[in-house]
Parts: sequence; C-alpha cells; structure tokens
Amino acid sequence: MSPYELYLVTDDNQDLDTLVRVVTQAVAGGVTMVQLREKHHDVRDFIRRARAIQPILKAANVPLIINDRVDVALAVNADGVHLGQSDMPVHDARYLLGPEKILGLSIESWQQLEEAKHLPINYIGLSAIYPTPTKTNTQYHWGLNGLKEALAVYDKPIVAIGGIRHDNLADIAATGVHGIALVSAISHADNVTQATRSLKAVIQSSRLPA
Repeated sequence: MSPYELYLVTDDNQDLDTLVRVVTQAVAGGVTMVQLREKHHDVRDFIRRARAIQPILKAANVPLIINDRVDVALAVNADGVHLGQSDMPVHDARYLLGPEKILGLSIESWQQLEEAKHLPINYIGLSAIYPTPTKTNTQYHWGLNGLKEALAVYDKPIVAIGGIRHDNLADIAATGVHGIALVSAISHADNVTQATRSLKAVIQSSRLPA
C-alpha cells in the first residue's frame, strides 16, 4: 500500500475542536497521510494545531505533513512538508529538513513537471485534476488524460488533487496514481469515519491489478 493512497488535506476554516475530531475519525477510517494546511492562522496557531493532531497520527503511524511552512515542520518535528510553487525553494527546504523527511511539491504545469524531475523531492501533488472550490487560483486542470500522461513520464509518486469526488474517484484511482488527496469529501462529511472507509474502498477496488 502506498503511504500516499488516501491523503487528507485539512480544511483551515475549521476550528481546532473540529480539526481534531475530523483527523481522529479520518484516521479511524483509514487515511494514510494527513497534510495540515493553514492559510488564515498565525504561526503560533499553526504550531498549536499541529501539536493537537500529532499524537493521533503518531499512534496510528500516519505521517503528518505541514503545508508550506518548513519552520513549523521543524518546530513540531513533523514527518514532512508540502510546498507550493511560491514557497521556499525545494533545495533550501531539503537542506533544512535533512534527507529523511518527506518533501512534496505542487505541480501546476507541464514545465513544472519537467523541472520536478531534477528536484530532491519524494512526491508531487498534481494540481488541479478538476476545478475545485477549495482552490480558486489554479492555472490548469489536468483531467484524466493529463494525469495518465504525467504518470507515464514522471518516475516518483504522484498524488492527484483537486475536484475529486465520489463520482469521479474510481476513474482517478483506475489510472494507478499513487495517491489521491481530498479535502471536502472527508472534512465535510456527516460521518467522517464512514466516508473515509467508503472512499478507501472505492480507491482499492478501482486500482488495476499489479
């Protein structure tokens, strides 16, 4: 099983209690990685939120990935960082994090994908597969065919993100992509554990046999 298989990206509009509840229930449902995303809080809040969910993830052996902020990842000794194209340069982040931490990078164009082949990263987040309300500034939508082409030319793990829902999840999983990242489908579910289990079941049943 890929550690990226079912990758929860948290909703930074949720308060701390809701965040802890969602992460707890998502872990119970089988998420394999969690990225803490915080766009609206200051660095102290970011650290506080990371420390609130870290014991839950450690107990389940689920990696904690910090979005954007290498300093926050270092402060809490997180398992890794996911960078966007306007964040700290990858080589600087790798130097600060050391060789063992997980380092991911969002890729939003074919040129960025080509450049990523030469970067010291562990995986890429291919963004966005489809239009999504959680990220309104996307430049390009890869679609199913773009995802398949990216898988054919990039030799490290790819995580698909953006506009992925129950009704298109099976098609995405059937490409053999290493991971699928979700925000709303997990964070906003009425029953997070049940939704997570259901999503994971779809992913696993839709994968092409090895």
